[in-house]
Amino acid sequence: MSLIRIEDIAHVRFAAPDLDEMARFAVSFGLVPVLQTADRLVCRGAGPAPAIHLTERGEARFLAVGFRAESLEDLERLAAAEGVAVADLDGPGGGRVVRLTDPDGHGVEVVAGQVPATPLPLPAAPSRNTGAARARTRIPVRLAPGPSTVVRLGHAVLEVTDFRRSEAWYKARFGFITSDEIQLAPEMAIGAFLRCDRGAQPTDHHTLFLLQSPRAPAFNHAAFEVAHLDDLMVGHARLKGEGRTPAWGIGRHI
Repeated sequence: MSLIRIEDIAHVRFAAPDLDEMARFAVSFGLVPVLQTADRLVCRGAGPAPAIHLTERGEARFLAVGFRAESLEDLERLAAAEGVAVADLDGPGGGRVVRLTDPDGHGVEVVAGQVPATPLPLPAAPSRNTGAARARTRIPVRLAPGPSTVVRLGHAVLEVTDFRRSEAWYKARFGFITSDEIQLAPEMAIGAFLRCDRGAQPTDHHTLFLLQSPRAPAFNHAAFEVAHLDDLMVGHARLKGEGRTPAWGIGRHI
């Protein structure tokens, strides 16, 4: 039994020395800035989440991953069990937050009570021909250049020093379930894809991936869902045209 069962990932939070440069990258990536001051930048996607990518001014580093609790009551229960306070969220959507630190020092923020944002329009997916049907006969496809349309934050990957210890910590508090485990040898697991426990309600294959790594503790990556495959390719071309350097690149995910 876990303390609570989270609904989904909520946001990732970073620090960066130049918020103007971070805002330029965010727009090119497909995020939508909704708040920028001298000290912080808040971005959303096209979905209902009010904030999915947050940056504060400072030395470049990862600060925290955020998860969304089912209710304010769950947030209070988590706070009481952990001996921490429930604080107000200052920013788009409002709400409340509990801030924790995992065994490797990664910041973990659990939010509830946020007011959803109005979803933004998504680009329509072009008709596709397949081996079974020709839906696009004599109709060309013309894609407008520009960034991808980020819809939502999908998952985050954290590198940890002791996978089993971190797995137990996250499962005991947030109700994560293992979808797949990575083993170097029998009984020698180094990581796992963890999903939210939503009962009969379908959920993503993974919301959090924990990886035992010699670099740990470290932030590996966050993944964002975009409108469709063509939207992904258009955004890739935009970033490549701006001289951004891919860590993997499309088709290079191992």
